[in-house]
Order: sequence, then C-alpha cells, then structure tokens
Amino acid sequence: MAKIGTRCVHAGYTPGKGEPRQIPIIQSTTFKYETSDQMARLFNLEDSGYFYSRLQNPTNDHVAAKLADLEGGVAAMLTSSGQAANLFACLNICQAGDHIVSAANIYGGTFNLLGTTLPKLGISVTFVNPDDSDENIAKAFRPETKLLFGETISNPGVEVLDIERFARIAHSHGVPLVIDNTFATPILCRPFEFGCDIVTHSTTKYIDGQGVTVGGAVVDSGNFDWEAYPEKFACLCAPDPSYHGLVYTKTFGKGAYITKATSQLMRDLGAIQSPQNAFYLHLGLQTLHLRIVRHSESALKVAQFLRQHPDVAWIHYPGLEDDSQHAKALKYLEGGLSSGVMCLGLRGGRDFDNRFLDALRLITIETHVADCHSCVLHPASHTHRQLTDEQLREAGIAPDLIRLSVGLEDAEDIIADLEQALKTAHDA
Repeated sequence: MAKIGTRCVHAGYTPGKGEPRQIPIIQSTTFKYETSDQMARLFNLEDSGYFYSRLQNPTNDHVAAKLADLEGGVAAMLTSSGQAANLFACLNICQAGDHIVSAANIYGGTFNLLGTTLPKLGISVTFVNPDDSDENIAKAFRPETKLLFGETISNPGVEVLDIERFARIAHSHGVPLVIDNTFATPILCRPFEFGCDIVTHSTTKYIDGQGVTVGGAVVDSGNFDWEAYPEKFACLCAPDPSYHGLVYTKTFGKGAYITKATSQLMRDLGAIQSPQNAFYLHLGLQTLHLRIVRHSESALKVAQFLRQHPDVAWIHYPGLEDDSQHAKALKYLEGGLSSGVMCLGLRGGRDFDNRFLDALRLITIETHVADCHSCVLHPASHTHRQLTDEQLREAGIAPDLIRLSVGLEDAEDIIADLEQALKTAHDA
C-alpha cells in the first residue's frame, strides 16, 4: 500500500484516458436512465448507481472514497456538516428508547446535540469522565445502550482519548466505539488501528483547511460484527420494510452501515454535502499530510513560548513533554504531533483576557478553529457567555480558558503577535 501522503493525492479517483485529472464537479440534481427497470433496480438497492443527488453524487463519492482509504475503512459518506455527521452516526443505529454513553469532554455543540436534542427524540445519553475507572464507566451502560462516543483530541480541552481502553469497554458491552477524529485527522491518528469502529469528522476544519466549506463525514471500519447482536441492532440485521424486507448485513456485508445511512438517513433527512463543497474538500485533502505537520510543529514552538511567559498561568498542549496528555499523544498521535490547537489561561482575570484578545493583530478572534489562519476564542466571553463561572466548570470549561488555533503563518510571526498582545494587555 502506498504511503498516506501519496494516498492523500491519489486515492478515491483514478481518471481514464482523456478524463479530467481533478475529480469532476457533477453539479446535477438527477441522472438519466434508459428503462424503467433500470431505475426500479436502483430504488430497490439491487444495482449501484446514481439517481438523485440528495442520496449520492459521483463527486461526493470520490471524496468519500479517499477519506475511507485514509482512515483504513471500508466505506464513507459525506454530510452537510460535522454536526450532521455525528447525528447520522448515532441515528443510524439508535431510535427512541435507546441510550448512548459519551465522554463528557467533547465539543460543546456535540454535547448539546447528544445531551439536549437527542433526548427530545427519545434517545437518552449518559456522560462520563474519560479518565474515570473502567468500573465507573461501565456503570453508565444499560441493556439499551447502542454506542460509546468520544473525540480523539477533545475540543477545546485538547485531551487525548485512550482509544484502546474505550474500545475495550465498548466491545465488552457489545456496542461500537464512535470517535470524532476532527482535530487529529487520519494523518495524525487512524482510530480503527486501535479498535475504534466508526469515525466522524467535521471536514470544515483541517481537512478543508482553508475555511471555505462546511462539511462532515462518517467512515465505517467494517469491523464491528452487527450480527453478533441481532436483536440489539435489528435496524441492520432485520428486514427493512421500506426496502421490501431487505436485510442490510445479509445484502451488503461490511458495507451495511454506510449503505443504511445513505439509503435511509440521507434519503429522509437530506443533509447532503454539495458537489461544489466536496470538490473544495478534495483540494484540501490533497495537501492535508503537509499542512497538519506544519500546524503541529508551529504549535509546539508557540506552546513552548507561552509556557515560559510570566502572564500565562497554565497551558495544555499534548505535544509538550510535561503535559498530562503527552504519553497518550506519543501512543496515539503520529510522532506525538498534536495538531495546531491548544488551550491556555492568563493571569489577571477576564478584563486582562479581553485586552489581550483586542491587542492581537495577526491572530483573529473567530468561532472557527483548525484552518490556515491562526485564530483565538475565549469561550467565557464568546460562545458560552451566558453561563456563570460555576456553569462553565460544570461544562468542563475553565472560566479563563482561551483556545488558540495555530495556523500556517511563520511560527516566529505568531509568537511575535502573542508577545506584543500580552505586553499591551499587561501595560494597559
């Protein structure tokens, strides 16, 4: 097998004679067939092909195939956003009355999706501390639990998940482990190699890398044995009445999970990624193996600078040798490279934080993260400003936490901007 950098460039699409070198943008809602029977076979899932872009599109499928290859999975699907990817990953095997166990230190939007929106659909969720003991985490599981969820590198706390441990816990309860691999990307971590079963991405972040397209993806390893638990996963192992009694595991084997997600969820909910956005995503994937290394190397230099600055009270970055997450970074992240995201706290309180943010010139204040531009966010002042300090702590966010995403600018220029902003805030 070719190395991952080569696969970033070539996987998912092989042009023939006279065909375009880059994947074509198939900007069409529908596709032509010659006979009624041809169309009928597509709607019966008896033939593969395209008939309506709400379900599948050739441009999207080329990009999904590249992502599946990079993650080491059997199949993938693109969605309209990372939130849609996590929703589909859950709804594909969960329904009203079911239950999910999730790490508590996940992205706030995903926390709300699992903790607020899914319960409205009848799916309950129990959040656990990923550093808790196996025994305590096991207490969260119920007979109706359908999956265990976590993030490779948590957002915004940049904690590294012990994937092998979580996979062991999930499998001991007969459920798959679903991991959001957004910050690590398949360049730094391929969770399937450590026992994970399903991976999700917000492709809006490093995979796009330019801040131009919102999107998501779900990738299936094909390794979880759904038929070992036919009653628990009847959605895959029992006849589907909406497709004349078709049984996904019998008909599609290792492709059952993604086929069901496409033919049911995308059919009914329609959170498809546009072909134009998929094309942009493909361009980002071709340079991902170069960019994520640069992000990580620059972030380490920035973190080393911040760690010794007198105005910095604390800093978390897994690439630092004395960070609590460093050992897990060395185990799970390629070469210990830890992406470009870190979090830190400054001395001086919220007024000092805001003076620092306002003094930045190169680094921008924005809600985005993980693209070519360095950016910063203070959740207590921005995304979570409605919460009290006590509520922030309950959500796992320190009131003084600042999330810094190191971009592709020269590290020396990023450090210079941080240094002048700290001096300005200190002298004000």
